[in-house]
Amino acid sequence: MKKTISGIRGIFGDDLNLKDVLEFCNNFSSLAKSGKCVIGKDTRPSGSMIKDTASAALMKNGIDVFDLGTVPTPVVFREARKYGAGIVVSSSHNPIQWNGLKFIIEGRGINESELPQIIEKQEIPKTKIGSEQQVSSSYIEDAAKIIGKLENKPQVAVDLGGGAAKGFAPELLESIGCQVQVINEDLEGSTRGPDPTADSLSDLVLASSGKEIGFAFDLDGDRLVVVRNGKKQTPDVTLGLGVAKSLELGYKKFVLSIDTSVSVEKYIKENGGTVQRTKVGEANVIEQMIKDDAQAGGEGSSGGFILPEFNYCREGILTSGLISSMLGTVKFDEVLNFMESYYQIRDKTAIDAQFHDKVIEKTSSTFSNDYSEVITLDGVKGIIDENSWVLIRKSNTEDIIRVSAESNDETKAKQIVKDTIQLVNQSYEQIR
Repeated sequence: MKKTISGIRGIFGDDLNLKDVLEFCNNFSSLAKSGKCVIGKDTRPSGSMIKDTASAALMKNGIDVFDLGTVPTPVVFREARKYGAGIVVSSSHNPIQWNGLKFIIEGRGINESELPQIIEKQEIPKTKIGSEQQVSSSYIEDAAKIIGKLENKPQVAVDLGGGAAKGFAPELLESIGCQVQVINEDLEGSTRGPDPTADSLSDLVLASSGKEIGFAFDLDGDRLVVVRNGKKQTPDVTLGLGVAKSLELGYKKFVLSIDTSVSVEKYIKENGGTVQRTKVGEANVIEQMIKDDAQAGGEGSSGGFILPEFNYCREGILTSGLISSMLGTVKFDEVLNFMESYYQIRDKTAIDAQFHDKVIEKTSSTFSNDYSEVITLDGVKGIIDENSWVLIRKSNTEDIIRVSAESNDETKAKQIVKDTIQLVNQSYEQIR
């Protein structure tokens, strides 16, 4: 079982069971100061059982539960602003047999100081029993107001992957004026896995042929992958397109994770915006956004565009609408071509977790000699030139060290990663 600020996740019936759900949601009750909690789930088979158990734990502690049913994660986040607290029953892009809980306070995910209050057993004073009611969301109408109506009625293909974006993503796109073809509508019979970033999306490539664009979502509907001209775009390109539209809407103050493409930062600055970098992770980006009162931003590695005025989470569904509003314009092609001219390579190497810090320290000791700037915000990032960088980071949950690199020369980016992994492995051999 994984217990992080991103959520509690495990294989249901193996290392995550209903007793765990009861305990974690019982503990979370103490953080739901409003006395209200909205709850929703994705399409995993175990979702209803977990949702009902979570609701029971909350009601036992006097919390009124507002049940959205099967909805995308961003819908729960948005509604949690209204109710004060929220729980998403999902394991995001993990395999179907996994499930989990994501906790929300005042529209944002929990932080590091709140996590122990959820995972460490608490005795909650007995109180009245809370109530439960079914509710709906105005998410589609709210998102459409930000995007506006499209005059050119672009043709788009949408791959739902059998996930919770059903009933939301196609409907939003149609409401703003898109002509939509949907594939993989239901989980049973879906031809791909729950993670669109790890799938070839061959069916979407085919379905989007002759159309202007294709969109693929993960099981809980917060991740978005773009297919354009028969090509699956990188997560950084997806983020870059969302950022370009937000600049068009007048937003200027951005927060980006340390591993986001330099192309996104360059585009922001060239268009009058400012950029603050932060640690990798959706929660870290959002925490910095709140601190800086930033207007937009995101995380390149997941393609997660975030618009705080609408939602404090990765917003795949809203982003699909924002990108659609740019289709058919010269600017869209210019932005896409610019973002595509940079190449990100992300890899990893097996290193025993007990040696992570020493290996990174030893490896990074050579950085000061080889790179023009060394940044230690999250792991160690070496700036090679204005278009190239390398980043080494330890995993908090696995026995691996991640190595990422970027350049406007694909061969160079691949070589940087290869050389750095070799350096990491050499350091490991010398230390252990």
